[in-house]
Amino acid sequence: MEQQTPIWPRPFTSRLTKREAILVVAYLPVHLLVLQLGFGALAEKGVLPLPTADLLYYLTGFVYMVAAAFGFLRRDFDTLIDAPFSCLREIARGYLAMLCCNFLLGLLFLLLPESENPNNAAVMEAAALDTRAIKAAVIFLAPVVEEMIFRAGIFGLMQTRNRPAAYIVSALCFALYHVAPYALAEPLYWLFLLQYIPVSLLLANSYERTNSIWCSIFFHMLVNGVSFSALGAIG
Repeated sequence: MEQQTPIWPRPFTSRLTKREAILVVAYLPVHLLVLQLGFGALAEKGVLPLPTADLLYYLTGFVYMVAAAFGFLRRDFDTLIDAPFSCLREIARGYLAMLCCNFLLGLLFLLLPESENPNNAAVMEAAALDTRAIKAAVIFLAPVVEEMIFRAGIFGLMQTRNRPAAYIVSALCFALYHVAPYALAEPLYWLFLLQYIPVSLLLANSYERTNSIWCSIFFHMLVNGVSFSALGAIG
């Protein structure tokens, strides 16, 4: 009797080529250090308005990723087109799981000294100056850049070698990226790492289960879009 291939777990086949992997990994320190500090300095000195600096920061990353890994993005888009409802299902499942995690984390943060997520505060500060520029950066450009770095890059390259480590390392790197610039000045902000780890794990899981980076990109866009709207309403 012929054996059937199980539906899950599926083999993880979303792979960067060697050239694409080198280019994506090489960009990581440039994005996290050189460009972040460079555009930050330009905004601080008044050379560029803060929203413009943020927009150019992510636009640079977006253009680079499209140029460096266009083939990968095209291959994974074909995978998405072959099973669009799987992507929608994974996004819905992941988003509901994220809401549950956020609810539990919200209860935890009620027990801690009152403090606002510094990354969210920075986004809304910039949005108050130019909403359209920050919307474009946060909702459309940042998800592509960050998913290519943290999921396709870090998670994807580690997944076949050590799957648990791929989840842990990519989640920690994603959380540190959002919190470390603020926590180095105020140690209390390290607690906000907890807010980014669950969604990072869920983004990686949606990528792994669908074999398409576009699923985690669209998931990420949804998270950022809803969060941006909610923060605007609260503000």
